[in-house]
Amino acid sequence: MLQPGSFAPDFTLPDADMELVKLSKFKGKKNVVLYFYPKDDTPGCTVEAIEFSDLLEEFAARDTIVLGISRDDCISHADFRDKHGLVVRLLADVDGKVCERYGVWQEKEKDGIRKMGIVRSTFIINKEGEIVHALYGVQAKGHAAEVLALIKEMT
Repeated sequence: MLQPGSFAPDFTLPDADMELVKLSKFKGKKNVVLYFYPKDDTPGCTVEAIEFSDLLEEFAARDTIVLGISRDDCISHADFRDKHGLVVRLLADVDGKVCERYGVWQEKEKDGIRKMGIVRSTFIINKEGEIVHALYGVQAKGHAAEVLALIKEMT
């Protein structure tokens, strides 16, 4: 798992409109909130995405971009975005390589069944590309506001 003080692993992933997003292009320009979530259009993931979308202007006012990542594909992301009116940018890590690099692809247990999946996690990355906060296993409801409070402490 990644720790505060380490540099965020770079990646290039497509968003819901199939435009490529490269993490390092924000270096020197923006703070980045990178949140990993299990699956599009599920209850917790929907709450989290809506809350981040609702606060997007406040993040932008603090030179911060918010990126959501799951293993869903671009079409799923576009449907999810359009269904719920999301404005947060969603990235598709279909092969799971970025999830693995960030340590969020872990064994989980639900109803006594163990399987691999994304552990809901958020990374706050400063303009220098350094991880300031690495939050693993977060709760969806209220999380965006908690992250905004951490950004306010930084800016």
